[in-house]
Amino acid sequence: MALDFGGKKIGVAITDQLGLTAQCRPTLIRSNDQEDILKIQQLAEENDVAEVVVGHPLHMDGTASRQSKKTEGFARKLRTVLSVPVKLWDERLTSFAAEQHLEQLGLDWRARRKHVDEMAAVLILEDYLGGSL
Repeated sequence: MALDFGGKKIGVAITDQLGLTAQCRPTLIRSNDQEDILKIQQLAEENDVAEVVVGHPLHMDGTASRQSKKTEGFARKLRTVLSVPVKLWDERLTSFAAEQHLEQLGLDWRARRKHVDEMAAVLILEDYLGGSL
């Protein structure tokens, strides 16, 4: 499972058991870390997730950003609750690529805004799986 962790929403994508496809799941609207983690735990259990990959939003030069530090903290909390490995994965330009992809599909800005987090999670998962999807 891949997560695109943001201040207001969390994009979610899950792969099949063979790791061949990445499918988006409905975006989670953030409430607080504890409730968000419980929702993720439930999704992980329902989908028999073997590991969780959290997009790590670094600056283009590879240094930590304010959001990447928040993401690291959230990933630490996930590790204390989930019984599967939780890994950070470099997601530089993922949201931009997701926005571009959705625009190419012909979605207007409202539809793109609605789906960009889940598409970013799909791209993170595809990249983590080796781009073989």
